[in-house]
Amino acid sequence: MSTVVISHGYGADYNSVWFPYARKALEAKGHRVHIPNLPDSNAPELGPWRAALRKLTTDTNPADTVLVGHSVGGINVLRLLQGHDVGASGPFAGAVLVATPARIPAGYESLAGFFAEPFDWPRLRRAAREYRILTAADDPVLQPDPAQHVKELVVGLQATATLTATGAHYGATPDDHIDLPEAIRLVLDCLPAAR
Repeated sequence: MSTVVISHGYGADYNSVWFPYARKALEAKGHRVHIPNLPDSNAPELGPWRAALRKLTTDTNPADTVLVGHSVGGINVLRLLQGHDVGASGPFAGAVLVATPARIPAGYESLAGFFAEPFDWPRLRRAAREYRILTAADDPVLQPDPAQHVKELVVGLQATATLTATGAHYGATPDDHIDLPEAIRLVLDCLPAAR
């Protein structure tokens, strides 16, 4: 049984957007799914968010764990991975970044703390065996060019990307429940049993 840990985004919680769908789909395949309610979701700060995510991964086997992040939750995943001690516990099975910005999106300057430190791409590449990116070309948050965010993440992480024509931010508002089978497929691609 593998573990999937999902970090939600700004203003969201464990029951937002495609997370109920993901939990149901992944648990039906026998995987453990953890989706924490991160602190102060409407005024997120990197320190508490990363600490909450780290707490959930402390007792997992990284080799059998996939980290998933939606929007700025993807940056939370990257910051956790950037501090991960690969020498002590090995790399995570993978990371799936859904609608994740590569830099501060316009209008979201309050999230600057998540982007203050440059990404250590070589360290990140060692921290997870697989990286998958899922973004929609019509994402209204990753403007002016969602594909540019994807390109920066793909190049930095040596990731595989899926760019869909539509999908917006994969949930227009936190209470907009949608099915997102593409995300499930990418998570399963990262799991050792799926190889």
